[in-house]
Amino acid sequence: MIKFHDIKVGDYLMADNDGDILQGEVTDLNGDEKQVCVDTGTQEFWFETSQLQPIPLDEDQLARLKFTKQENEDGSVKFMKGAFRILLHSKGEFSNMEIWYRDERRHIIQPLSVHQLQNHFYEMTKVHLNDEVFS
Repeated sequence: MIKFHDIKVGDYLMADNDGDILQGEVTDLNGDEKQVCVDTGTQEFWFETSQLQPIPLDEDQLARLKFTKQENEDGSVKFMKGAFRILLHSKGEFSNMEIWYRDERRHIIQPLSVHQLQNHFYEMTKVHLNDEVFS
């Protein structure tokens, strides 16, 4: 389950609509009822946080978010989108990474979900991370 205060408009999550689990984008938040409106591509629905799941961050998700990948000789992998960087110290190891934007660096020592990366990205760049290309 995801905590309501960790969810932002624009975040990507998995939503369970009576057993049909779909990836979608948060389009609205209702703080009074602690409900989240998610657009699953077909329609927008309101969900309780108990019906939402995080999307684990992996290479496929970074590719969907339009990051470019650079494999380094030392076995590390760098992902780039504009001036934002993610460095995995070893390929496929998403539980120990560094992220940075300009002079701000963060060392992450636990696996992130997509919405958590989106929130770090926004805090650091003041731009929302989505699947649009930019340089």
